[in-house]
Amino acid sequence: MHLLASALIAAVAAIHAYIVVLEMLLWNQPIGRRVFRTTPEQAAQTATLAANQGLYNGFLAAGLVWALLAGEGLRRPVGTFFLACVAVAGVFGAATVSRRILFVQTVPALAALLCLWLAG
Repeated sequence: MHLLASALIAAVAAIHAYIVVLEMLLWNQPIGRRVFRTTPEQAAQTATLAANQGLYNGFLAAGLVWALLAGEGLRRPVGTFFLACVAVAGVFGAATVSRRILFVQTVPALAALLCLWLAG
């Protein structure tokens, strides 16, 4: 169960690292506009906000990497905190932006959180 929890935490961290790249570097590019379903005009007007969101997603990814590298005494509390943050952000995003955020962020975070706690 430890290996599965680690793999899921790493996957959630990778998702958020990808989101960082999309929001901070590719927001105005065709791939960024396609992923976030924005027009060139919308992307141009919201680029600064997207970069700010990207920075926050970077903090989530860094926290999850910290959880993976932390010793036994910190792994569960650090992982729990950052996975819970991801899950809450995903629920809020699903309620306010797009329901697909629930499946991209919340479901993987909750699966990782469950495995983290079952691993003991």
